[in-house]
Amino acid sequence: MAVIYPFMQGLREAAFPAPGKTVTLKSFIPDSGTEFISLTRPLDSHLEHVDFNSLLQCLSLEQIVQIFASAVLERRIIFLAEDLSTLSQCIHAAAALLYPFSWAHTYIPVVPESLLATVCCPTPFMVGVQMRFLQEVTESPMEEVLLVNLREGTFLMSVGDEKDILPPKLQDDILDSLGQGINDLQTSEQINEHVSGPFVQFFVKTVGHYVSYIKREANGQGHFQERAFYKALNSKANRRFVKKFVKTQLFSLFIQEAEKSKNPPAGYFQQKILEYEEQKKQKKSREKTVK
Repeated sequence: MAVIYPFMQGLREAAFPAPGKTVTLKSFIPDSGTEFISLTRPLDSHLEHVDFNSLLQCLSLEQIVQIFASAVLERRIIFLAEDLSTLSQCIHAAAALLYPFSWAHTYIPVVPESLLATVCCPTPFMVGVQMRFLQEVTESPMEEVLLVNLREGTFLMSVGDEKDILPPKLQDDILDSLGQGINDLQTSEQINEHVSGPFVQFFVKTVGHYVSYIKREANGQGHFQERAFYKALNSKANRRFVKKFVKTQLFSLFIQEAEKSKNPPAGYFQQKILEYEEQKKQKKSREKTVK
């Protein structure tokens, strides 16, 4: 207690650090003298309480990418599993793949029996249903839906075009990155970073240039230049995808926040955008040197 109380007092008195910043505290430890303890606040909390390992245990990498593609276009997705923890962990992990975007539609990790009619909704949803309700679900009059059986690792129903939603090269990049060294990961933090990274990189490459296409008035209010934004992409496949993606609620809500904010939000996504732009600059300068 003699060590804890002064430490807690120091913590209370320290200024709360901004995202990505560190606060250093002095702590007196008997027999060791004064020690300095540094605590760093994460850039953002997109991987908090997420367990991608549950998804990896239930599904193949290709299936995870197809679920991601369906979610990106805000389709209807139903997860089926025996136990509640598998359902809630997998659906939470699937939604976390969308970072820096947030699922804005019906989201029920475990649907109670009284709400099973949700699966008949014509609007987008991401829901988890216990396997004992499989018959009720399959007999419901559903529109196009991706029905994921987590117990068997199969799709019981699908639209059929899930493999063709993402631009082919970028889809291959995601799968290659996911597959590299995946068996060497030991901690849940390592797994989360490894799984999340390629999907964040996908958004960096497709929409990471969004800040340059928000034109601001004198009062600071921004206006997003949608047409110029997707036309700025060199790849036809990327342009086709982004043209659809900008029409989603996922993107609209993200852009509305960006229009209101005078500065790009400091966070993991912004950091990855800056890293990617720096890599492109270095590549260009190397190419010039070679010429």
